[in-house]
Amino acid sequence: MSTQYQDPTKAARFANTVIRWLAESGISIAGTRALRVRGRKTGQLRGVVVNLLVADGAEYLVSPRGNTQWARNVRAAGVVETGPRWRRRRATVTEVADDDKPEILRRYLARWYWQVKDYVGGVTPESGDDELRAAGAQIPVFALTTTD
Repeated sequence: MSTQYQDPTKAARFANTVIRWLAESGISIAGTRALRVRGRKTGQLRGVVVNLLVADGAEYLVSPRGNTQWARNVRAAGVVETGPRWRRRRATVTEVADDDKPEILRRYLARWYWQVKDYVGGVTPESGDDELRAAGAQIPVFALTTTD
């Protein structure tokens, strides 16, 4: 299991707060979505903004910063809500095996590399499967299945 975690800077936390507020209001910036998940310790709903990858009709959550609090909560809860306040969708999550991550990570990086390049262990959208598989061991990826 990945123990890597890159803590966001104060500026990144502030930007994430603003972008999360916009996402919860239904305004997406570069594919952002509001994510709500139950905290594994408190049981309270926690909100975060994520980049939701849609590939071949499937939806994926990728945690480029590693084993973040939200990734640990998703893993523990097994269920998340995505979308704006008035149109949240409930989905179950399944963690993707490391061997299945390369193509998902390649597509994620093709879309958001400019945003996450400092957190993904030096891989790029052009990296080979072996490089993506090695980096993928430190990057949690979850597949979503809508339950509503």
